[in-house]
Amino acid sequence: MNKIILTTVAVLLFFTGQAQEPKGFPFTLPKEKPNRPLSAAMERNYDAYLAPRPEDNELYSQFKYTELKGFDYNGHDGTISRRDPSKIIFENGKYYIWYTYRNTPTKPMGAKNCNDSIPSADWDLSEIWYATSEDGFTWEEQGVAVPRPPKPEIGWRSVTTTDILKYKGKYYLYYQGFMEASGLRGDDCPVAVSYADSPDGPWTPYNKIVVDNGAPGEWDQYSIHDPHPFVYKDKIYLYYKSDFDGDPRLVRMQGLAIADNPLGPFKKHPLNPVIASGHETSLFPFKEGMAAMVTRDGNEHHTIQYATDGVNFEIASIVSLLPNAAGSFVPDAFNSNGNGRGITWGVSHITAATGWETNHAILVRFDCDLSLDVNDPDMKHHNEYYRPDFYYKHGLNKKQRERIAQQNKAIQAK
Repeated sequence: MNKIILTTVAVLLFFTGQAQEPKGFPFTLPKEKPNRPLSAAMERNYDAYLAPRPEDNELYSQFKYTELKGFDYNGHDGTISRRDPSKIIFENGKYYIWYTYRNTPTKPMGAKNCNDSIPSADWDLSEIWYATSEDGFTWEEQGVAVPRPPKPEIGWRSVTTTDILKYKGKYYLYYQGFMEASGLRGDDCPVAVSYADSPDGPWTPYNKIVVDNGAPGEWDQYSIHDPHPFVYKDKIYLYYKSDFDGDPRLVRMQGLAIADNPLGPFKKHPLNPVIASGHETSLFPFKEGMAAMVTRDGNEHHTIQYATDGVNFEIASIVSLLPNAAGSFVPDAFNSNGNGRGITWGVSHITAATGWETNHAILVRFDCDLSLDVNDPDMKHHNEYYRPDFYYKHGLNKKQRERIAQQNKAIQAK
């Protein structure tokens, strides 16, 4: 009888709002930040991410990969390489993509052994080619879009790492224009641009540098890589990467240059670098701001970040298997309406696809759910299991084995 009375009282207290709060953190994770003392970890769980659970975080996703059809790699002998794909656009009833294309007599041989036909690096002696597709899986290569110009014009050694902008009915391809073989002094490759009235060209080179290296002593004094343009806030926002702080342990971060016109002049943002990690820039409009997939390199690699103003980025999620040099299908990349919808797929590259002996890159498709318009629960798992071979591929190198053997001998000798 006493149990019935106590249960009745508890139910009444619950429905009248007088139930006692648990002393410990509640069993059911609150969707909103609870009004109680929290540890730094729990404060961060509510303040730093878009949702307290990854499943509900629109900027969290897994990434799935698919082999593309339509590209030949000459038996993967290292003489043909495709890498650094652009954003993907949809025009004329099909998808378009541009990328760095190298077709040389030999694989890359290093800066000391290169010449006018032997490449120093995977991206040396390259042109910008393009392909089209009806489904994003099977592609038809269309040929060269931007060839290497004659010496001494910008990019005479190599034109690489392009990205596309559509602005007021015209198309613009931004790319790195190499003025010497990569590796001789680093990378001498300021940003150049070509423009056209159609995504099929013909492309007219502007023949002027549009984003130059920084002044002596500045973080980007030696290189401007991976130009990545958008129309945002009715201006051209061009994100880029630079390598700095010494060699061989370079630091890689992302900067921003802004212009009123696709041909410039571009003004670098005073807060550069705006993203403190990442190897290739890969961004997309999201809600009122910009989101960035931050791959490799730096304290904040393997994260997706978000800036409501396109400048001040914060970590929005921690992810795995991020695509390298992602060229995403971004339908609203050129429409600064303050309502970015996110992305669901794109094309990335895998470098040294069959090993460094035949150094070349291949293009692959990735899929994800970083979209406000898609709800794919299978893309939101965060408890993945891998087979033993996956881990064994990340094994010790010879030098590490030798160090461990010496440590074992030292312990045994005591």
